[in-house]
Amino acid sequence: MSMSTTTEVIAHHWAFVVFVVVAFGLCAFMLTGGWLLGGRAKGRHKDTPFESGIEPVGSTHLRLSAKFYLVAMFFVIFDVEALFLYAWATSVRESGWIGFAEATIFILILLAGLVYLVRTGALDWAPARRRIVVKSENGRGNSPQKS
Repeated sequence: MSMSTTTEVIAHHWAFVVFVVVAFGLCAFMLTGGWLLGGRAKGRHKDTPFESGIEPVGSTHLRLSAKFYLVAMFFVIFDVEALFLYAWATSVRESGWIGFAEATIFILILLAGLVYLVRTGALDWAPARRRIVVKSENGRGNSPQKS
């Protein structure tokens, strides 16, 4: 006796369906539990920032330079690429010389990107007025002038 195609598909994927139902049920349970058990106290200073027992002074809204976010993105990008290199290093024997050549090309592309970032000044944290002017052979500076 043979099962129909639809029955075979359902029987084959039942574990995944059960997993999805349990995951959504668990999420609903946690959200409902937090809402039911959570505190409802209202206070004058309930929503003010508080850290280490010190009352806040001034505004909590800080304006950060775009360079901060650029450096954070560069860190994440290079960190993920380091993870790729770690994965390659764990399988270096299986990948052989072809894998070594691919990893070398990958590292060279990373270095080219890093050189580009340094040359364009994307990693310069110092404000323009604090940068040191570097004199070249013809006597003119390569960096921005002091203001």
